[in-house]
Amino acid sequence: MPENTWWKRGIVYQIYPRSFQDSNGDGIGDLEGIRQRLDYLVWLGVDAIWISPIYNSPMADFGYDVADYCGIDPIFGALEDFDRLIGEAHARGLKLILDFVPNHTSDQHPWFRESRSSRTSPKRDWYIWRNPGPDGGPPNNWISNFGGSAWEWDEATGQYYYHAFLKEQPDLNWRNAEVRKAMYDTLRFWLDRGVDGFRVDVIWHLIKDAEFRDNPPNLAYQPSQAEINRFLQVYSADQPEVHEVVSEMRAVLDEYPHRVLIGEIYLPLERLVAYYGPDLAGAHLPFNFQLVHTAWNAREIGTLIKEYETALPEGGWPNWVLGNHDQPRIGARVGPRQARVAAMLLLTLRGTPTMYYGDEIGIGKVEIPPEAVQDPWEKNEPGLGLGRDPERTPMHWDGSDQGGFTSGNPWLPLDPSFPTCHVEGLRNDPSSLLTLYRHLIELRRQHLALSVGRYAPVAAERDIIAYERWHGTERLLVALNLGHEPRTLSLPHRTMGRVLLSTSLDRREEPVGAQIDLRPDEGLIVALGT
Repeated sequence: MPENTWWKRGIVYQIYPRSFQDSNGDGIGDLEGIRQRLDYLVWLGVDAIWISPIYNSPMADFGYDVADYCGIDPIFGALEDFDRLIGEAHARGLKLILDFVPNHTSDQHPWFRESRSSRTSPKRDWYIWRNPGPDGGPPNNWISNFGGSAWEWDEATGQYYYHAFLKEQPDLNWRNAEVRKAMYDTLRFWLDRGVDGFRVDVIWHLIKDAEFRDNPPNLAYQPSQAEINRFLQVYSADQPEVHEVVSEMRAVLDEYPHRVLIGEIYLPLERLVAYYGPDLAGAHLPFNFQLVHTAWNAREIGTLIKEYETALPEGGWPNWVLGNHDQPRIGARVGPRQARVAAMLLLTLRGTPTMYYGDEIGIGKVEIPPEAVQDPWEKNEPGLGLGRDPERTPMHWDGSDQGGFTSGNPWLPLDPSFPTCHVEGLRNDPSSLLTLYRHLIELRRQHLALSVGRYAPVAAERDIIAYERWHGTERLLVALNLGHEPRTLSLPHRTMGRVLLSTSLDRREEPVGAQIDLRPDEGLIVALGT
């Protein structure tokens, strides 16, 4: 892909629609709410919005249990609201990416209702049905990602069906050609409405072992971990045949110009990069979640960056993520001072960055009282801290009641900091995290070195990560102090430069020589040779 491809230069901003903006007072965000906030996204400077599922759904897993792939759930609005949203987004120069959930449907989807009606149903093979095992129990030892067996007994037809997540989310049989055709037609339905791409949910789960062999035990499993970790998912996910499916999805998107295919993949690097596909005919961007799980220190992150750059196939474009709707927020993981350094890391590494709504204003960990818990995973495995509600709480727009998110009762409680931590107040504060994000995005837009330029690590010690980005004759240095003490970065003797931006926001144009003094929890972007 040429360097001016929009998803290579651009920044993706993820919106969890239930929590972005409520327009009708029911306490749940909606499409009209997103439309009302488009001007904020333009002001912030992002290029594309990715919206988590908005399809018709019983909401057993808040939209990831789809009952109609071509409809909008009334909670979020109607197709007319979607068409208005995408039209106004495009008019503002914003791209729109939809979540696509192809691994499983809702058990209320007409396809599954027909499938479970009898063993001779024409859609029986659209889902994964198996006879009991030799002991009369489940067919094998596969575990649901949300705890318990992944097999649910159906009394009426005398077989088990497979569900990688909730029992209300039966898995489709992607070895069935009719399933593939139906799902590709769904992609075309939204592409015809102007959607600019898809983030594909759990793309590595789509094909399962044809022999349904037991997964081997995980010898490192601890009882404090989620039950899914009891076994290694050798046979229940990431099968070789899945790459054929990914390539077919990519071919559908290639029927339309300038679309992007993003795959959700929680796998080690060597398996993750396989999803670019032979000759890069797979996913444009297999999501790289390594920063979410890597320890927050210079040695670990420096090693990660090096290994990722090395593992990428030739021509494969990297991408980086700090958090999403399933993972604790970056502010909760590293604290407010390092959250500023994390912002500079995300927006200066080589590759497409994805931001998560609310990170730009510093929402941290929100404690959810037991009576307010919504997440089915937390309800299934209580006490393990697996709940995803803390990273899904409403956005803070102003200091009014409920932070300007809703005029009603929000579906989840807001971060208690919302009266002082909100867009309206932070956008006019020159020292705020929101201001830093906006400056970083503006700088990235101004300097091709930061968006599509090359990357090279710079030798550094202790708490410092440093690297150069360059494009043509422009060279920029990024130096990040991941520690809480002052540090010094030594550069070649004749190095000269000036500070373009500090996470402290007060060192602009400061001259730089052979040594760079970094304050605690500080990051710098330096223009070299000036």
